[in-house]
Amino acid sequence: MLGVARAAALVFSTMTFYTACFLSLLMLADADVPRINSLRPEANPAPTFAPGDEIELFPPSSASTSPDQQAPATAQPTSLNLSGTLQDNSKLLLVRYVSGELAKAVKPLPAGKEGFIVNVGTPTNTEQLDRAVATHGAAIHPGDNVVISKLEFQNHQIVVDLNGGGRGKKRLRDRIHIEMSGMPTEQVSSTNPNPDAGPAGLQPGLGSTLFLEFNKAVPDLTPDDLKTLLSPFVNFNNQRSASVQWIDTLPPDIKKAIQEREAVVGMDREMVVAAVGKPDHKVRERDADGNDIEDWIYGQPPSKTVFVRFTGERVTSVKQFPK
Repeated sequence: MLGVARAAALVFSTMTFYTACFLSLLMLADADVPRINSLRPEANPAPTFAPGDEIELFPPSSASTSPDQQAPATAQPTSLNLSGTLQDNSKLLLVRYVSGELAKAVKPLPAGKEGFIVNVGTPTNTEQLDRAVATHGAAIHPGDNVVISKLEFQNHQIVVDLNGGGRGKKRLRDRIHIEMSGMPTEQVSSTNPNPDAGPAGLQPGLGSTLFLEFNKAVPDLTPDDLKTLLSPFVNFNNQRSASVQWIDTLPPDIKKAIQEREAVVGMDREMVVAAVGKPDHKVRERDADGNDIEDWIYGQPPSKTVFVRFTGERVTSVKQFPK
């Protein structure tokens, strides 16, 4: 009997072992592998598209653009090839072709003697400009008519008064004092016979002043260069210049001579300046009849030299040597 019992126990044990293995195999076969994997985030989820959606075949260009290739945040102003040092003749041309010019304001400009400092070669600091206008008030608003009423040349600056400037009535004459060949001369705006008063209808102190700061000696500029530097603030396009309007009022023969850059008999001093600029030398004397005579001398012998003689207020002779 004992042997039968042991045999039965051994059979039962063997069946239990195989039953357990069989159940384990069933559990493994029934495992939900996809459900287990769904517990992990997909590395590259499949995109879904609505009907009519467009699919990009290539990545945006910015994705392949390096930081060095990206566009700058602030646009730079138009660069000019400014070099050398401002010459006396260039100053005369700037006064002749920019002083008295008409324009339209592009930005509000502050009142007051402090004006606004423009650092040439850097973008306009609009925040500082707005602060100056808020502090001192706007003397000029966008769209206003503007006259370049005065130019003043300093070592590192060009001071530009607009509509009379903002620096009050204690003003220097609207002239440039220049030493040429050891003799002092004066430049008077050809469009303004009374330079101390400023352009007609403008009062000193009621306009605005721009200080063009170069941080070095003022370079040699042309009138177009100076207008370009002022272009962020005033627009000269489609504006008739004051000098053109003044010339239109002159007799045809005088107008023609000015356009051809010639001095002719009958001109007054303002017309001669408009035609050929200020002279290198002036000589004043009286003739035998006691009349005041003034000779304006252009050039230096033995080079081409032109003598323009005034008797009183008008040109009475023009001579050139050598002929």
